[in-house]
Amino acid sequence: MTTAKPSTGKAPVIESKDQLIAHLAAGAKPKSEWKIGTEHEKFVFCRTSLKPVPYEGDSGIRAILEKLSVETGWEIIAEGGLPIGLKGAGASVSLEPGGQFELSGAPLDNVHQTCDEVHRHLDAVKRVCDPLGVAFLGMGFAPTWTRDEAPKMPKARYDIMRRYMPTKGGLGLDMMHRTCTVQVNLDFASEADMAAKFKTSLALQPIATALFANSGLVEGKDSGYASWRAHIWTDTDPDRTGLLNFVFEDGFGFERYVDFMLDTPMYFVRRDGQYIDAAGQSFRDFLKGELPALPGEKPTMDDWDDHLSTAFPEVRLKTFLEMRGADSGPWARICALPAFWVGLLYDEAALAAAWDVAKGWTTQMRETLRDDAARFGLKAEVGGRSVQDVALEVLEISREGLRRRAHPGVTVPDETTYLDPLVKIAQSGVTMGEYTVAAFANDMKGDVKKLFEACKY
Repeated sequence: MTTAKPSTGKAPVIESKDQLIAHLAAGAKPKSEWKIGTEHEKFVFCRTSLKPVPYEGDSGIRAILEKLSVETGWEIIAEGGLPIGLKGAGASVSLEPGGQFELSGAPLDNVHQTCDEVHRHLDAVKRVCDPLGVAFLGMGFAPTWTRDEAPKMPKARYDIMRRYMPTKGGLGLDMMHRTCTVQVNLDFASEADMAAKFKTSLALQPIATALFANSGLVEGKDSGYASWRAHIWTDTDPDRTGLLNFVFEDGFGFERYVDFMLDTPMYFVRRDGQYIDAAGQSFRDFLKGELPALPGEKPTMDDWDDHLSTAFPEVRLKTFLEMRGADSGPWARICALPAFWVGLLYDEAALAAAWDVAKGWTTQMRETLRDDAARFGLKAEVGGRSVQDVALEVLEISREGLRRRAHPGVTVPDETTYLDPLVKIAQSGVTMGEYTVAAFANDMKGDVKKLFEACKY
């Protein structure tokens, strides 16, 4: 059994902001070395009660992790002596605050490989969980559970967040315990390439939100939103979420993002495997050795990496870029997200064409689009066009980008096949969130068992 990597303070101390900038810049790599890392979350539920699975118990989250470790050979990650995740094959399994299972995939060369990785993972968890009477739900928001029903995982950072979140917004605890997402992590070649990819993907993130919208039900009722998960992020914590309008300003680069993170209040500091509550405190003060939680100490790069992970904008910069705007969903749609963004961002012509779609949008248009895409899905409008129309255009740009990449699979000539579920949604004009709400009310007659059966992996 291994333990979560402690931040011991033994790493080199950060003496200046220049080190923080250089840390982000060090993520740049030549195109030949660009990788694809896919992450996806899923709800764990009891097939009999249709309720979330607690941490303890014969079929609880802890038991699942321990059995999955035996099944896969992956090592257990522990905190305070309790299993909280697994690692192996360059990837990891982690627990979100409400027990959501997350696979953080290995950096891979193409979408075929990342899709194979997802398949192997889901096959493994099904082999473990079927005998336990447990299954996994692929949706962006737990459709019938209340906030109080959500279990709480034994991770100290989550305890700190649970105390702090309600002081910043009304829906932060829902974000923690009742949402699931799928995201993809992508590389950049230089500061200029990072900036071009950041602004393009940030502008188009609401288009992805609409295409992947899959959270229309809240506690068994129509929320009025195609993606309630996306709406939740508008009332979570304004200090660390949103569209980061400074990304669209001339001269944006690593330093500007570092300034944003220095102004983002902290959550915690780790020392000797323990989490020290620093919620609301300033990393700028930390740089000066004036952090109230650790008076006299200065941060290490481990502390900076931890802090980078506590911002939640629609696109997040670390030493790579994270696309964060999509609801979790069915098996095939997990593979569709990396295909969508790889096609747009890993081909120069596609990247330029994608920016052409959004470059005329003003700050207000982008903000309105973010809200409207969550509520209306593909029926939202921007710049006099429907999001459905924009989505179809952007999907075609992505398809051409994937064609030019020309990464063959076993039976297909390239990666374009993974876009097919999104094209079908875009052509219909109806998001999965809207479809599920209607099907639950009409075809299923409000039968929760039928809903879970239809949406489980």
